[in-house]
Amino acid sequence: MNAYLAPGGPLARHAMAYVLAGGRGSRLLELTDLRAKPAVYFGGKTRIIDFALSNAMNSGIRRIAVATQYKAHSLIRHLQRGWNFFRPERNESFDILPASQRVSETLWYMGTADAVYQNIDIIESYAPRFLVVLAGDHVYKQDYEPMLQQHVEANAHVTVGCLEVPRMEAVGFGVMHIDENDRIISFLEKPKDPPAMPGKPDAALASMGIYVFETNFLFELLRADAADPHSSHDFGKDIIPKLVREGKAMAHQFARSCVRSTAESVPYWRDVGTVDAYYQANIDLTDIVPDLDLYDRDWPIWTYAEMTAPAKFVHDTDGRRGMAVSSLVSGGCIVSGAGLTRSLLFTGVHVHSFAQIDHAVILPNVDIGRGARLSKVIVDRGVQIPPGMVVGEDPELDAKRFRRTESGVCLITKSMMERLEP
Repeated sequence: MNAYLAPGGPLARHAMAYVLAGGRGSRLLELTDLRAKPAVYFGGKTRIIDFALSNAMNSGIRRIAVATQYKAHSLIRHLQRGWNFFRPERNESFDILPASQRVSETLWYMGTADAVYQNIDIIESYAPRFLVVLAGDHVYKQDYEPMLQQHVEANAHVTVGCLEVPRMEAVGFGVMHIDENDRIISFLEKPKDPPAMPGKPDAALASMGIYVFETNFLFELLRADAADPHSSHDFGKDIIPKLVREGKAMAHQFARSCVRSTAESVPYWRDVGTVDAYYQANIDLTDIVPDLDLYDRDWPIWTYAEMTAPAKFVHDTDGRRGMAVSSLVSGGCIVSGAGLTRSLLFTGVHVHSFAQIDHAVILPNVDIGRGARLSKVIVDRGVQIPPGMVVGEDPELDAKRFRRTESGVCLITKSMMERLEP
């Protein structure tokens, strides 16, 4: 038995989670004009990054760092408000690490590996035995302890979290081949024609962007990588392929450590990286028994919880009845003589009388005017929908005014509304 598994207790106690949260997420289009992808709202109350952070917290990891870069203010403000409860006297820490030209006066973070390399001195000051490198832009529930245990038991140089996906959906991921012992024998970053899993011609094994390293070993790798002028300083493009060729890289399959309540029938993981995927993942939460259980008290998703009044539904006459069917309505919302169907309202939304909202994702502090009809829409934070506006019934008109996706979802932002004003 490895010494790390002996009396010291869970390996998570000896780990730091390092969350890479600097990406824009350009496929989310105007949703990331003002915020990084990890700061995008999800599920009624949370931000996307809250899932990776909550997984680390619930796994028992008490040292967390978040590297930020692209339009980070919204993300940093959220982290300061919602994740400021870590206490140094309990050997806990929470560091926000914006790209700040710490290594060079001219360079920001040049890649995911460089985002760790530039902060080696800060990580070293906490002396974690393991570094769990996480992507901050996926929605899932996972206990990282089994992954740490596999890493130690296999005496691996790196352990990569992976999941089975339909083969042609793997074009946006790192794709790996493994042997019968879960050792990675090849790794391709975002291949145009992803290789299939053995015995499963329609499936591929995709990287989740989760890596476990022993910290000191990783630092040696990163220093060598930083000195290589031909490297792109990226985990998926440089570090992992090098360890597959020259070291021992192991695959940890998500099904072995995903967290599921009794209501969740299949392992849940989503890359909500496009407007359509983001819309669908939110709307799916309105199902009677959704694939993602946000009500699981054994694995809570932590976030910044605003102090708000309860949601309120008013008026009860024919044609003017405040009601919601198969919908999620957050605190501070007022549904005043309007109807909601299969919709998700974030905090502080006000829907005025005679409005009809169907299959809609409405972000915080939106005001929807009297008589408006919205269907199959995402409405960004703070938008004011004027009385009588109709979206979702005339595809040609919608495409002229707003961003309309191939599947017919309309994204409405403040700047789009401003362009419509005479």
